[in-house]
Amino acid sequence: MIPLIAAHPHAFWLSLGGLLLAAEMLGASGYLLWSGIAALVTGLIAWLLPVGWAWQGTSFAVLTVLCAFLWWRWLNQKNSDQPGQQLNQRGNQLAGQVFVLENNLVNGRGQVRLGDSVWPVMADTDLPAGTRVRVVRVEGITLRIEASGSPVA
Repeated sequence: MIPLIAAHPHAFWLSLGGLLLAAEMLGASGYLLWSGIAALVTGLIAWLLPVGWAWQGTSFAVLTVLCAFLWWRWLNQKNSDQPGQQLNQRGNQLAGQVFVLENNLVNGRGQVRLGDSVWPVMADTDLPAGTRVRVVRVEGITLRIEASGSPVA
């Protein structure tokens, strides 16, 4: 068996790559994908170029690290290109939005109805009903607001 593998190293690498990719399909969560691809590429290199086992092993290791690094870089770039999602953080989704107060703020505190929810709000000053306000940030479950313009008539 060993002499057969030594005579056809590309068959070893292609087989190893196939086994790693098959094991990946069983649920390795991406850990074996890049090693499998690196083994397949190493098998192609061994098939096309007469390189020794030391160079084949080195190319396999370098290709595994390179594939994983390129995937990681692509994934981070893809995620940074997307606007920040605030899934299940409705308060953070409200930051920057402008709405009209329905009730007066007393001592800088009050409540506002947004859609089907009532949110506690807090401002630095008292504000009359009908004032346009903008959500500055979220502090726990309280929306910090500031006046955004003149009162609505």
